[in-house]
Amino acid sequence: MEHQMLLCLCLLSLPGLIASSLIGQPRSIGKRQTQGTIVNGIEIQNMKINCRVTSRFANYVITSQAINHGSTAQEIIFDVEIPKTAYISNFLITVDGVPYPGNIKDKVLAWKQYRKAVVRGETAGLVRASGRKMEKFNIAVNIGAGSKVNFELTYEELLKRHLGKYEIVIKVKPKQLVKQFEIEADIFEPQEISMLDAQASFLSGDLSQVIKKSFSGKKGHVYFNPTIDQQQACPTCTKSLMDGDFTIKYDVKRDTACDLQVVNKHFAQFFAPKNLRNMVKNVVFVIDISGSMAGQKIKQTRQALLKILDDIKPDDYFNFILFGGHVRAWKNSLIQATADNLQEARVFVQTFSLAGATNLNGGLLEGINILNKALEVDPRLRNNAPIVIMLTDGEPTVGETNLAQIRKNVKNAIQGKFPLYNLGFGENVDFNFLEAMSLENDGTARRIYRDNDAAEQLKGFYEEVANPLLTDVEFQYPKASIQDLTEHRVKQFYDGSEIVVAGHLTDGGKKGFKVDVTGKGAGQDVVTTCSVDEEEMKKTLHERGHMFEEQIERLWAYLTIQQLLEKRTKANSKKEVDDLSAKALELSLKYKFVTPLTSMVITKPGDSDEQLAIADKPGEEERAELLSKPRRTMVLPAQQLPPTSRVLSTPRAPPHPQGPPAHVTGVDGDPHFIIQVPEKDDAICFNINEEPGVVLNLIQDPDTGITVNGQLIGDKNPNSGKNKNTYFGRLGIMNQKTGFTLEVTPQNISLHSGMKGPVFSWLDQITMRQEGVTVTIIPTRKLMVSMDDGATMVVVLHRVWKKHPIHQDFLGLYTMDSHKMSPRTHGLLGQFLHSFDFEVFDVQPGSDPKKPDATMLVKNHRLVVTRGSQKDYRKDPWLGSDISCWFVHNNGDGLIDGIHTDYIIPSIF
Repeated sequence: MEHQMLLCLCLLSLPGLIASSLIGQPRSIGKRQTQGTIVNGIEIQNMKINCRVTSRFANYVITSQAINHGSTAQEIIFDVEIPKTAYISNFLITVDGVPYPGNIKDKVLAWKQYRKAVVRGETAGLVRASGRKMEKFNIAVNIGAGSKVNFELTYEELLKRHLGKYEIVIKVKPKQLVKQFEIEADIFEPQEISMLDAQASFLSGDLSQVIKKSFSGKKGHVYFNPTIDQQQACPTCTKSLMDGDFTIKYDVKRDTACDLQVVNKHFAQFFAPKNLRNMVKNVVFVIDISGSMAGQKIKQTRQALLKILDDIKPDDYFNFILFGGHVRAWKNSLIQATADNLQEARVFVQTFSLAGATNLNGGLLEGINILNKALEVDPRLRNNAPIVIMLTDGEPTVGETNLAQIRKNVKNAIQGKFPLYNLGFGENVDFNFLEAMSLENDGTARRIYRDNDAAEQLKGFYEEVANPLLTDVEFQYPKASIQDLTEHRVKQFYDGSEIVVAGHLTDGGKKGFKVDVTGKGAGQDVVTTCSVDEEEMKKTLHERGHMFEEQIERLWAYLTIQQLLEKRTKANSKKEVDDLSAKALELSLKYKFVTPLTSMVITKPGDSDEQLAIADKPGEEERAELLSKPRRTMVLPAQQLPPTSRVLSTPRAPPHPQGPPAHVTGVDGDPHFIIQVPEKDDAICFNINEEPGVVLNLIQDPDTGITVNGQLIGDKNPNSGKNKNTYFGRLGIMNQKTGFTLEVTPQNISLHSGMKGPVFSWLDQITMRQEGVTVTIIPTRKLMVSMDDGATMVVVLHRVWKKHPIHQDFLGLYTMDSHKMSPRTHGLLGQFLHSFDFEVFDVQPGSDPKKPDATMLVKNHRLVVTRGSQKDYRKDPWLGSDISCWFVHNNGDGLIDGIHTDYIIPSIF
């Protein structure tokens, strides 16, 4: 039986509570409770979302309270989505009056401490996740019968003006009636509010009047507080009708070109002048037409380009560059958007064909070259706003393929003259590369998601840059008055957007503080001076008080951190990266923001070292991959607790040694078995050469019931080389006595495989415990499986380049605490988990001077062995560490019991 309550918030958040039966326990199919707001014994007493906006800087506080009316302990999950651009700044859980605070720490230090708790099996499941525009924050809390739990999450962001409005979108989907549901937004803008609207897609007719909205002068207010009756889908229903978007939009008055706000030692400047004429554009579209764009991608690209052609203005100039294995320009130069030229372009867009590989470097350089030549040849075009927009769905495969060299080539070709916008279509692009290349050429990168609305995403991006108003905008501040200034030069300013600059004033810098702004507009240069209205600032401080003072400072810190991280993305040296990271980390810790350099840890009351859970901010590459894979958060199961019990984490497993022991027994690579013998201070290695699809028994312990089997996979193209490589592509770990089964592949981890159990991706960060087994996923790296009375196994994930012509992702397996396995343990690995003896003598030069041969006496066999080395990837899944060993030839013949075919079994389970 599962209870779920979700509230999805786009630019606001997605809070929710999920109360679920304990995993591993039989699920009852009894009648669901339908009395009022209580579902499966859990009542969501209130859900409040409070948003306070001061000068575009938004502070959100989400609070939820739930009570367990049931007779047994239940797990409740607090589930929140926040914008990618937001930073969490506070989190607090209170269980029956006992607080569990969240603290912001250096990510490196936080994870070092947290991993110790993971090994001991003491952690709750606070994890990272994401959506197209959102990041998910969730935590599982187990509370006893009759207990209450309160959640409070705070996060902050700078609202960005988009197409003339600031927008807050709340996706509401509670899935049950909530006793007290409330959304409140309080907006304060010193420039005064010019418009404010709020709508809910799930309300119609008279019910739309439930939303109260008002604004006057500097203040705006929105309030939504539906009663139980108003939440009901019908008069007798217990189902909620609240399923859709709650949207708030507003803008401010712009009586002057810019607004300069100064409070104590910090200032923020907002620049979005009105009554400017749109500039004529010189735009070049560089489009990937490689084979991977076939199907829906190219269809949606054509649709988007046709819509864009409908919107191009008659005075604009444009061209198309197509790149696959070769580069093709539609025209030799820019052409004006006349009716005839636009019609010819439509035919071209509808009829061009796909072609082979991906010459990204050649396509971009051709597009830049055409734009540069046009500016040289035709002086009239020099007054226009030049733009390059590139769309690709993959990585370069022909021509110049070195990403660093491509960045260098593009930067040298553009020479700071115009912005480059990169659009990455789908999940297979190297988004970090595209983003770095855009940032160092005054543009931005955007991911286009493979979905039904991909064409609208492409068109939507074009709309943002379709109407340039100014180029080469620069804010000039008196040098003696300011320090720690955010970015104050912008290559192009577009209609409907806004430029925000913030800084720290020096002592005495406030007196007579003013700013000169210059830029190039349609037919003329723009020069304006912004000054501080000190009387107005005094009034504002009186009206808003400390909040106004604090928010301007935090706006500066937020913007500074964001821009330091962008500079780090495009940095070209380790020293530069380290310096930028240090500055961003210092500010993140000072202002308590969860950024890519910090983590938030949940600690036990009175013990800051006892960390129960951790959350940090995912990178763009992780976000994209998460969308294509199932993602969930679970804490496996807590025992039913008496009403007086108050726990946040699952029951503790018996402590494991901190870190793996020196004894290595494992199999990795092609497949290479490594047997380290501590008594000899040496190791033995051997390979197994079998066909893809073969299943091998690796470990079998009849006393504990633990069995591990592995299935081989081969190269993508088995005829690509002389040697036939095989690897483990599937592992089955089970305990035949308890019924525990775990299937591991390079794609996902499945609990109770074949029984519709939960499936996790390698991007999940979870610790789960069930039937005497603790399973920990360390995202994109490895999986740890710890048996209470047996060994710990580590599964290492090896990823290869997605488009590698030969190899594919595979797995490695290592055992720890092998002394806990019974003496009767067998299998290709299992037979070596306990001590055995061998002797090596008669060492002599081999066919390779660096690899001597020798004679080994082991298990009453005399074998010829060769000295070599294998990789141990337990601690470093990328580089590994070398282990010297004696290599036994012929599939381990003479070392393993019997012959290797004795270990072939029909199936993984």
